[in-house]
Amino acid sequence: MTQFDPQCRFTAANPLRIGTRKSPLAMAQTRMVQAQLIAHYRLSEEAISLVPMAASGDKITDRPLADIGGKALWTKELERALIEDEIDLAVHSMKDVETIRPDGFSIVAILPRGDISDKIIGASSIASLKHRARVGTSSPRRKAQLLAMRPDLICASIRGNVATRLAKLNKGEFDATILAAAGLDRLGMHDLGETIDTMLPAASQGAIGIECLSKRDDLKECVTAIGDDDTMKCVTMERAFLARLSGDCHSPIAALAIRKERQIYLRGQILSPDGSAQESGDIICIDQNCTSAAHALAQQLLNRASPNLRRYFER
Repeated sequence: MTQFDPQCRFTAANPLRIGTRKSPLAMAQTRMVQAQLIAHYRLSEEAISLVPMAASGDKITDRPLADIGGKALWTKELERALIEDEIDLAVHSMKDVETIRPDGFSIVAILPRGDISDKIIGASSIASLKHRARVGTSSPRRKAQLLAMRPDLICASIRGNVATRLAKLNKGEFDATILAAAGLDRLGMHDLGETIDTMLPAASQGAIGIECLSKRDDLKECVTAIGDDDTMKCVTMERAFLARLSGDCHSPIAALAIRKERQIYLRGQILSPDGSAQESGDIICIDQNCTSAAHALAQQLLNRASPNLRRYFER
């Protein structure tokens, strides 16, 4: 295992190896991390090596992620590479990282958060969709939120990277699809789609996390320097909300924490898969550790939920 000195002097002869999925979006996000490290430590591009690999979630595109193993399908190959010393760091979209993490791994930094919104592609708004329009989404959260607003919609599974999804839309397989604004921005598609203001995002949406083995103190010191403390605190609070709900990949959950001066405001939402039942609420945290506040909000929503709704979140 290569160890780096406290000054984080990566070199072409001894480069920092960053693992990433091969998808265009994952590569774009990893290049953001690479650029931040190069700028902060005044490195050459050769001092940081990108190591792309295919994740199971990229290989299996004909079924919803929730049906084939959940979020671990995005992370397990990169974590194996960390253990086997093929890479030093792994870069993840934080909303794709399992809530309960395996021992031995640490998310050591999160870049400043991107746009947290969802965008609709193929229509000017959800309200403008025709009766029984076919909307492509494999997200239980998005499906439930769409059906809560428009029970007549037909939400059908759509998998693949952004280009694949847009191609399916252009072929007429769907009337519209929903994509994360941050992903479109990072692919240079800023002008594509219309922002949806009525849907609370997924926990950690728009956040890019950097992971290493927990024992790599040398890397933690180097990588923390490019992270954003406010984003880390907000994402940690959102993930604590998820953890308390004890749902699975089929459980529609939304959460957004926002830092305002010395307080963090968390809004959360739970829904039934068909959108027919939902509870939402918010809480303010003024302490350094907001985990207890996130758990309290989750419990408040569970207490108010009907037995039918609550059963999706108490497992």
